[in-house]
Amino acid sequence: MDYLLHILILINIYVILAASLNLIAGYTGLLSICQAAFCGVGAYTAALMSLKVGSPFLVNLVLATIISGALGTLVGFPSLRIRDDYFVIATFAFQVIAFSVMNNWVTFTGGPMGLPGIPQPVILGWDVNSHGEYLLLITMLAAVVLWGCHRIVHSPFGRILMSIREDETFAFSAGKNVAACKVLVFMIGAAMASTAGVIYAHYISFVDPTSFTVMESIFIISIVVIGGAGSFWGPVVGAIVLVTLPEILRFVGMPSSVAANVRQILYGGLLVAFMMLRPQGLMGKYAFGKGGATQ
Repeated sequence: MDYLLHILILINIYVILAASLNLIAGYTGLLSICQAAFCGVGAYTAALMSLKVGSPFLVNLVLATIISGALGTLVGFPSLRIRDDYFVIATFAFQVIAFSVMNNWVTFTGGPMGLPGIPQPVILGWDVNSHGEYLLLITMLAAVVLWGCHRIVHSPFGRILMSIREDETFAFSAGKNVAACKVLVFMIGAAMASTAGVIYAHYISFVDPTSFTVMESIFIISIVVIGGAGSFWGPVVGAIVLVTLPEILRFVGMPSSVAANVRQILYGGLLVAFMMLRPQGLMGKYAFGKGGATQ
């Protein structure tokens, strides 16, 4: 039973990460390869505050969103001058920098050894210490994030984001503040991603740089692409498919050393297949590289 609850917890964590990227890439058209870095910022913020300061969970959550949001604002600024492939490279650079800081600032982040012993969260007297309670907590947080995304997308701000995705020049000529909207959506997406990192840190009770690599960012992109960019349910469907898929390999008797490589092959194969045959994903309306929405 705990195994099933663990899988459901991971699905909800990736739903949050994919939903945050979906705002940036699916609705605004800014493909980013640094969502794992923002998740790592949230995880390390929660870990350091819990271990060094002893601050409560809610304080750590708020602080992580503020710090990640500020970093997201800084990363969003290059989008004002560079676009398309060059912007992807800029976000990739931030991902590499963030990982290098986590991995090499040993006196602060613990370096490759990470930070163990992160305490379990206590929320207004509620001691979260079982898989069922963690699932309830992360499900509520994922629901709040999805609700927030829904409200944003169906607001005037969300319509501006989609107009930027379809034709940025036209949006600008229509008098929309394109620059401010692009930076703001990056800030929101980064803050949302950090909440997943906070939950992850307290749930695993350990963080290290290997959980926030470039490959993890690509995995989050895969969830958005396969689930469907620009769709409310896309991140949910994509997370369910890609998180449960490797677990199937456990039941066919495949050795763990082989299963890890097969998992990467499956991810890559699925991503290529969807980009070629159904670029809008399972539930999406927007196809990367296809000139906008695809019906």
